[in-house]
Amino acid sequence: MTQLDAAPAPENADCAGCCTTGTGTDRRAVLRGAAAVGVAGVAGLALAACSFGSSSTSTASGPTTLGPTSDVPVGGGKVYKDDKVVVTQPTSGQFKAFSAVCTHAGCLVDGVQGGTIQCPCHGSQFKIADGSVANGPATSPLPAKTVAVQNGKLVVTV
Repeated sequence: MTQLDAAPAPENADCAGCCTTGTGTDRRAVLRGAAAVGVAGVAGLALAACSFGSSSTSTASGPTTLGPTSDVPVGGGKVYKDDKVVVTQPTSGQFKAFSAVCTHAGCLVDGVQGGTIQCPCHGSQFKIADGSVANGPATSPLPAKTVAVQNGKLVVTV
């Protein structure tokens, strides 16, 4: 006997048949089923939102000029949120570029300090020299991007 085949709730003076759907199906069973579908839908949306943009693979769209090299401090970096790129300068004149999308959950990194690129969502940190994981929960490095200096400006292929 399945829940849909369950016998109707016993009639009493207080109920007057309000606890069944008229087909012998317990109204509570119908409501539980509807609630389960609603919870599954919300969970699906939450997962979709969390994974939005989390792909670490990207397709090149051509060179983009980000700004002057002076925007990126030696031993630090700058996040270009609109382009989803972080540029670092581990040593004077050496620029590195990486995807600004954290490889753990797809959040955008939000800053560079203490020699690491910081992700605000779960605390992952990546080394400015090569994008490798300095502190998890991320287990994969930030994908590298091609960066060049042209006329004192940073040009990256995103």
